[in-house]
Amino acid sequence: MATCAITGVNWGDEGKGRMVDLIAEDYDIVVRYQGGSNAGHTIVNEHGKFALNLIPSGIFRKGVVNVLGNGMVIDPEHLVGEIEGLLKAGIEISPENLMISDRAVVVFPFHKELDSLEEGRLGDAKFGSTKRGIAPSYGDKYQKKAILMGELLMPEKLQSRLKGILDWKNLMIEGVYGEKPYSLGSMMDWLKAMCEKIGGHICDTGAFLRGEHAAGRNIMFESQLGALRDIDFGIYPYTSSSSPIAAYAPIGAGMPGVNVERVVGVVKAYS
Repeated sequence: MATCAITGVNWGDEGKGRMVDLIAEDYDIVVRYQGGSNAGHTIVNEHGKFALNLIPSGIFRKGVVNVLGNGMVIDPEHLVGEIEGLLKAGIEISPENLMISDRAVVVFPFHKELDSLEEGRLGDAKFGSTKRGIAPSYGDKYQKKAILMGELLMPEKLQSRLKGILDWKNLMIEGVYGEKPYSLGSMMDWLKAMCEKIGGHICDTGAFLRGEHAAGRNIMFESQLGALRDIDFGIYPYTSSSSPIAAYAPIGAGMPGVNVERVVGVVKAYS
């Protein structure tokens, strides 16, 4: 049994994806523990060239289970696109080798629009957001106004929860930015379409990981971006909205009592 966390030492874009792809052959499970679709891990292997934003970089290794952890914010539409791209390239994707935490946060279209609108409002003072809704969705998480992936499997509860959230979000979308509000019907239809494609992958990944760890499986934690983008210890306010440092890995993965035995920091050569 071994646990290893791979994270960037700089601001991201250090080549972590390639490192995970290489080292994953020695591990049974790879877990993304934070972040969303705002950064890509580029991998070149015998299958081709790939840019993964959400799916862990161990997906190319046969027999490796890949987990999107509870510390992530997940755009279901973007995830579906990644899955379809990998399937077209002949990469095996199934609920057995790709699992999504039922406690990860859903990134909605209105999160992406709010991200873009705020960057536009800031003008020259903008943060340089990727406009993929990461900060707004993490903000909702910590305001207890987020929808969790597991709620996609509970449509009756989901509709009631989403209605209250939309009432609140539309106040900002209309009142602050002067844009068209989002309807409950359109968002429920969007979620239904997404759930039909990825619902089978959503489960209690924390319970799965804790069981696998107890059984002696080797687990790797994959970060997004680098330590200098950490929300607590990075170059604030020009950081990401989550914690890519290795110490957060067990929490974002759903197994907070586990010790990270090995940390691999990937650094850019020029620095």
